[in-house]
Amino acid sequence: MKSAILYIRVSTDEQADKGYSQRDQDERLRRYCSTQNMQVDKVIFEDHSAKSFKRPEWQRLLAGLKKSKARADYILFTKWD
Repeated sequence: MKSAILYIRVSTDEQADKGYSQRDQDERLRRYCSTQNMQVDKVIFEDHSAKSFKRPEWQRLLAGLKKSKARADYILFTKWD
């Protein structure tokens, strides 16, 4: 079975109001994983600005992947921006 890390990020209240809430993203990604027969290994929540990739949780994820021999097959997110 393939495995996935879910990366869920919202930086403004407007995004949350327009259907991009963290809960909505979590539900959508879990539903996708279920239909694709993927195991969710980890869920990462971020509420930091998207101006750069110097986001605390994103940096922690990358550092963890570099240190770990076990890796997820996918990192999934709902929107790149």
